[in-house]
Amino acid sequence: MKRKANRKRKNVTTKERVKRLDALEQINFDAAGVDIGDTEIVAAVPVGRDEVGIRTFGTFTCDLYEIAKWFKKCKIKTVAMESTGVYWINLYELLESEGFEVYLVDSRRTKNVSGRKSDVDDSEWIYQLHTYGLLPKCYRPPADIRKVRDMVRHRESLTKSRVTHINRMQKSLQCMNIKLTNVLSDITGTTGMAILREIVSGERDAEVLAKHRDPRCKKSKEEIIKSLQGHYQEQHLFTLKQELEFYDYFTRKIKETDEFTETLYNQIESQLDLEEKPLKAAPRRKKKPKNSPDFDLRTHLYRIIGVDLTAIDGLNALSAQIFISHTGVTLESFPTDSNLISWLSLCPNNDISGGKVLSSWVRKSKNAAAQALRVGAMSLGNNNSALGAYFRRMKAREGVSTAVTATAAKMGRIIYAMIKKKEEYRDIGADYYDKKFKEKYVKNLKRRASYMGYTLVPKEEKSQKKNHDQ
Repeated sequence: MKRKANRKRKNVTTKERVKRLDALEQINFDAAGVDIGDTEIVAAVPVGRDEVGIRTFGTFTCDLYEIAKWFKKCKIKTVAMESTGVYWINLYELLESEGFEVYLVDSRRTKNVSGRKSDVDDSEWIYQLHTYGLLPKCYRPPADIRKVRDMVRHRESLTKSRVTHINRMQKSLQCMNIKLTNVLSDITGTTGMAILREIVSGERDAEVLAKHRDPRCKKSKEEIIKSLQGHYQEQHLFTLKQELEFYDYFTRKIKETDEFTETLYNQIESQLDLEEKPLKAAPRRKKKPKNSPDFDLRTHLYRIIGVDLTAIDGLNALSAQIFISHTGVTLESFPTDSNLISWLSLCPNNDISGGKVLSSWVRKSKNAAAQALRVGAMSLGNNNSALGAYFRRMKAREGVSTAVTATAAKMGRIIYAMIKKKEEYRDIGADYYDKKFKEKYVKNLKRRASYMGYTLVPKEEKSQKKNHDQ
C-alpha cells in the first residue's frame, strides 16, 4: 500500500544535528543487559559493581533466582533482554516479581555491528544501548489478559490440528471414490458426521446412509446416494476410523479449553453492570462461526470491554477476542489511534531520503490482532454498510491488497474510539461514502471549470432556465 508523504518535514541544520548528537547521554545508570539462550544466560552490569562485570548462568529455576540475587547485589534497577523464542518468559516474570523494571526488546533493535559475534558481546551491547535509553519496550497486555491470550493461541493450535485430520478423512473418502465432498460443503456437519459414523460402524448401503440427510441440506437424497457408491477398501476404512477418532479427541479438547477460558473471563473485572445496561440481541446478519466456543463469548467481551465490538461489520466474537487478547481491554498504552494502527502495522512505513519518499509499503508483520482485522475486512466485499462501501471504493481505486489494509486500519480506529469513549458503534450507511465521493467530485469539476472560464450548471436548473426563457 503506497501513500505519498504530505507532511512537511522540518529542516535540521548541521549545527542543530551536532547539538542533538552531543546531547546523547547515559540515562540508565543502574541498568543491565541479558542475552538469553536455551542452555545459558549471559548478563552484563556496569563496571565496578562487581568483580566480574559479565557472568554466565544456567537456565534452571535456581539459576534464575541466582541472577536476580546478583542484580540486587549490583544495585540494578532496570534490565533489558531480547525476545528470543519463549526462553525469556520465565526470567522476565521472575525479575518483574522481584521488583526490577524489565524491558523486553525486539531483537531487530539490538542488532550488533558486523564482526565477531558471541553471547558475551550481545549482552554487553544490549547493556550499552539500554544505558542510553535506546531500547523501547515491547508492549505486553495485563496479566489477566495474557492468560486469555495463551488460551486463545492454544485453542487455535487445537483447531488447526483438527483440520489436519479432517483433510485426512477427506483423503480416505477420495481413495474409495466416495464423493461426499461433492454434495456436502462440510463433511463435519450434521449430515456428514452421521454418514461417516455409520460407515465406520460397518454400513455400506448407500440408500441407508443417505437417510441421514438433514432437511436443510441443499442436495437431494438421490445425489447423496450417487456420491456414496464407492469402492470400500479395508486399509482406507481403517485410516478413516482412526482419523475420525482423532477428530473427536481434538473436539473434546477444544471444549475443555473453552470451559477453562470461561473461568479466566470470570476472573476479569467488569466494566459495566449487565443488569443496568444489558447486551442487545445479536443482529440476524451476524452468522455464528462454526468454530465458536460453547460459552457466551460475546457477553463476556461486552462485560469486560464496556462496548459491543461485534456490532462492527466484519467482526465476530472470535475476531474481537483475538484483538482484545493482544491489545488489552483499555488500550491505555496507546495514546492515540495512530499509535495503535502503527503498532498493528496497518499504516505506510515511509522510507525517506533526500526529501524523497523511496518506499511507503506497509511493513510485514505477524501481529495476530492485525490479522483478525484483515480477515474481517476481507468479508466486507458484498456487505451493505459504510465499511463495505469503503472497502469496495478502495478496491476499485487501489486494488484488493490496499483495500484490505486500509479497511482494517479504519476498523482499528473505530475500535479505539469505541473503547476510549465508551460509545456504541452506529453504521452511517453505505450511501454515506457514495454521497461524499459525489460531492468531492463535483467540487473538483467546478474548480476546474472556473479555471477554464466556465460555470457548471446542474441539469435541472439548466432546464428550468430554458423553459423560463421560452
